[in-house]
Amino acid sequence: MPRNFKEAMVFTCLMCGMMVFGMSMWNLFVAGAFSWEHVFLGFIPGFIVAFILDTLIVGPIAKKIAFGILPSGLKHQLVKILTISGCMVIGMVTCMSFYGMVFSHGFSAISLPLYGRTLITNFVVALPYNFLIVGPIARFFLGEIQKQGILAEVPVEVTE
Repeated sequence: MPRNFKEAMVFTCLMCGMMVFGMSMWNLFVAGAFSWEHVFLGFIPGFIVAFILDTLIVGPIAKKIAFGILPSGLKHQLVKILTISGCMVIGMVTCMSFYGMVFSHGFSAISLPLYGRTLITNFVVALPYNFLIVGPIARFFLGEIQKQGILAEVPVEVTE
């Protein structure tokens, strides 16, 4: 788990980057439009939207819900990780499915049945992808960064 703002930003970038990349490939494959060109053309705008949603909207709401569900004083880190990740997946899939539909089809082609199918299709892939692949990889790299102290916040000495 991130211990300071810098670590949180690195972790968020890792999570958003890997999730956007993987889910972009999945959605293009499902739509029958997969090409590396399409993946890379959509990556930057998708990453920007996902990062903004994660840091400003979905992340704070998901953490509030997760910590509201979890009993206070819980020592099991894995339970905390899975609860927060689960809440994040629900929120991000809800928002990013809508974003993906608008990005690829425009507002005029969006319908409730299409959104429902897109949401379900994305959720069944995003949840295990997050829990089993992206989350462990991001936590591994964050752990390595923390071991090396690269982003550790050094106390500032105030002299008068």
